[in-house]
Amino acid sequence: MVRLLLVLALLLAGPVADAATAKYTFTVGSMQINQLCSTTSIIAVNGQLPGPSIEVNEGDAVEVKVINNSPYNVTIHWHGVLQLMTPWADGPSLVSQCPIQPSGSYTYRFSVPGQEGTLWWHAHSSFLRATVYGAFIVRPRAGNAYPFPAPDMEVPIVLGEWWNRNVVDVESDALLAGQLPAQSDAFTVNGKTGLLYPCANDTFTAVVEPNSRVLLRVINAGLNSHLFFKVAGHNFTVVAVDAGYTSNLNTDTLVLAPGQTVDALVDTAAAPGSYYMAVQAHDTMSPLTFAASDTTTATAIFQYNGTSTSPPAMPAMPSSSDAATANAFYFGLRGLGTPAVPAPVDVSMTIELGLGQLPCDPSQTRCNGTAAAAAMNGVSFRLPGPETSLLGAHVNGLTGVFTDDFPDGPPPSGTAMAVGTKVKKLSFNSVVEIVLQNPSAVPTENHPIHLHGFNFFVLAQGVGAFTPGGVAYNLVDPVARNTIAVPGGGWAVIRFVANNPGMWFFHCHLDPHVPMGLGMVFHVDSGTTAGSTLPPPPADWVGVCDAQSYAAAAAAAVAPALATAPAVAPTLAPASAPGPANSPRAAGSPVIPPRAVDHKPSPNLPQHREDGRRTSSRSAAGPRATGHLTCLLCIILFLFVLHEHKA
Repeated sequence: MVRLLLVLALLLAGPVADAATAKYTFTVGSMQINQLCSTTSIIAVNGQLPGPSIEVNEGDAVEVKVINNSPYNVTIHWHGVLQLMTPWADGPSLVSQCPIQPSGSYTYRFSVPGQEGTLWWHAHSSFLRATVYGAFIVRPRAGNAYPFPAPDMEVPIVLGEWWNRNVVDVESDALLAGQLPAQSDAFTVNGKTGLLYPCANDTFTAVVEPNSRVLLRVINAGLNSHLFFKVAGHNFTVVAVDAGYTSNLNTDTLVLAPGQTVDALVDTAAAPGSYYMAVQAHDTMSPLTFAASDTTTATAIFQYNGTSTSPPAMPAMPSSSDAATANAFYFGLRGLGTPAVPAPVDVSMTIELGLGQLPCDPSQTRCNGTAAAAAMNGVSFRLPGPETSLLGAHVNGLTGVFTDDFPDGPPPSGTAMAVGTKVKKLSFNSVVEIVLQNPSAVPTENHPIHLHGFNFFVLAQGVGAFTPGGVAYNLVDPVARNTIAVPGGGWAVIRFVANNPGMWFFHCHLDPHVPMGLGMVFHVDSGTTAGSTLPPPPADWVGVCDAQSYAAAAAAAVAPALATAPAVAPTLAPASAPGPANSPRAAGSPVIPPRAVDHKPSPNLPQHREDGRRTSSRSAAGPRATGHLTCLLCIILFLFVLHEHKA
């Protein structure tokens, strides 16, 4: 009997000892790619374009060691991950951390409670985002289901832009001249341009089974372009955007602003054969005489297994300026009605998005008098100097780095654009409503505005000037997003709960507009309880960018036992914050097992990954369950020792 207890103890010890986060290593370095009749040197992760996909379950913890073997400073942003109580893992350079220097490394540690769907990751330092990006997929935890009919197959579709030059040089040329950067030379689907470009010899092909249901996880990783996406001969049922579930929207055209994601079901009920997936720019600049978009078309192939059509069928694409199709898509999205829209509103803001000009900076050596600039509420945002990040200044009590006086509304008409590092301070758990107004001044364009650290409800959208009191808000089933496309000459109303302490970037996701100043930062205070107070940062985090801090972080990284572990995030996003965790699920819609083995009886049991590692699902009961196993193990071992002593 005692030997049986000992065997049981050893079996129980395995899951307790092996439970771990999902661990990845990202090595950032140079690689050569043959594309568009030339060989180009790019910066990529693990020699891949796109980089490796991260695939986890809701509630999992994630650990990504980023090794910088490139000649440039780099950081990685986990776009759409809420980073509850881990703001130092968010990634924007000089906002939440100092950059990872060449030959340096940093390990991002965070978890994904209360989130499901398609997110992505990308460099958040200079134009490196053009080639340093990849998918971040969060599936429901084992035993849970999608709130839509279960797909038979999932296909990530990562859309990108391609330059036949070093993208850092493309950005540098623009900054020095005070102008917008050169347009891309091509679009890509999963890193490949498709067969319609010169010297094209490779294309991405998705092989699907007839009479099946395919989930396309579509990501716009492009720097500068809004995109139309279609599959010839097929329609879409949109079931999620930005990792927030939606009520079904049926359409033949997906529209994605830079930074956005769309999950869409496709039924393979067409005649067997090959069909083009096509990508073209949606040009939002008005008037069109100012438009200078990439006018090319990228393609991939949607091929029924065992068949082929040459050439594949081509979809009829919208015109590049088809704002009606884009607005019908954006304005037609609805959520599932849970969680409830937070109320009452504690902080009301109107943020006007503006393009303009400023005198050339002395560093802009090729600038001729004035440089292109942008602002929110008349303030052209500037990152702090290279000495510290904003979060580092806050954590270390440094003064003179930023001011807490970002205005709640636009300045009077005719006010000159100012320059500064202004943040908006928010009390913990305050409900914030923002009217984003995109003026109709010439030229105007659609600005995709991304909020770090939060999802927000989209309560209303429209064209023209926003009229207070004259707009009906959707307080029943608004869609939740992390990136909102604000129409040129139009507006959007968003609402969120400031329940995540830290420094959170709020900026345009058209990459050239960030150094031009189209951004600001929300400084969210800690609450008064243990679960709402920001813990100390990990010892290997660099918040102040001096040699001493980098050396201390490097020492902590090689001695992880001395590093401060990040706090365990809440199991679910707070009920007042948009997210899929509390969404109703369709009965009988099981999730496709993403692992080789998927244990379903309890979310507290370890789950096998395809790479053989184990992970805890990190539910609220997880630590308690581990404690119970440990106690049982101790009792069994005590009985064994007692038996041996008596013997």
